[in-house]
Amino acid sequence: MNSIWSERLKRNSWGWGLLLPSLLILGVFTYYPILKTIWLSLFRLDLATPVPVFNGFGNYAGLLEDPVFVKVFINNVWFALGTVPTSMALAFVMALFADKAIRGKGLMRVAYFYPNMIPMIAVANIWLFLYTPKFGLLAHVASWFSQQEVSLLGQPKTVMAALIVMIIWKEAGYFMIFYLAALQQIPKDLYESASVDGVGMWKVLGRITIPLTMPTTLFVAVVAVTNAFKLVDHLWIMTKGGPDNASSLLLYYIYETAFSYYDQGMGAAMTMVLVVLLLIVSSLQFFGWDRKIHYD
Repeated sequence: MNSIWSERLKRNSWGWGLLLPSLLILGVFTYYPILKTIWLSLFRLDLATPVPVFNGFGNYAGLLEDPVFVKVFINNVWFALGTVPTSMALAFVMALFADKAIRGKGLMRVAYFYPNMIPMIAVANIWLFLYTPKFGLLAHVASWFSQQEVSLLGQPKTVMAALIVMIIWKEAGYFMIFYLAALQQIPKDLYESASVDGVGMWKVLGRITIPLTMPTTLFVAVVAVTNAFKLVDHLWIMTKGGPDNASSLLLYYIYETAFSYYDQGMGAAMTMVLVVLLLIVSSLQFFGWDRKIHYD
């Protein structure tokens, strides 16, 4: 009996020893920051109160009274609604073309994916030039339609749409890779059987292609929604959240609050709101779409 327990202890110790480095990294860089953020969100900690004062849920209540936070939150919702469905649909269409193309298939795939290989800072600088009045191509096109000089990034009515177009261009190729992999996993005999039976292209798309790529659609949707709430690099280069916070997003406002205004309590509270929001959205996507997904 002692030898059995000794052998089991030795085997378990070896397993835990292999896991220990990963557990330490997760604990230091994931779980501790989460717990620290939750703890800080319950305190008032800003320049006026350098010594933390317990505030309970006062920071969370204060967010509802902050007009900038409400505006930034709505901005982020519109940003997600503008980028997620369009980039996913465009990625699916590009994957269909890249999968069916006979000549230049490799070149087409590289062309679709290339925008994702460019760092976001470089992308922001490129599009900043395209949107620059008098010099940028897109600014010239907008001015031609409006018959006057247009500053796409300088007007509250157009700045969010301009950023949405840029993000769609940047991310669609990345999502295309996942859809392309999913399309290549669909058995070709299904398409051959549909062709023999004389089934039309649109019916094949609706009855075979789309249902069998639904697991990939679920995965891409979660990634796309998460990206919509965590992308801030382009704001540094293009708008700094302006004009009048019209392009500011939630994560950018969190950074400003915590590290520019030095209000760590409110920054921590907004961080928890963002985390809970993403958890809710991801849960709804998983539990809502899971019943409609074909895994076979």
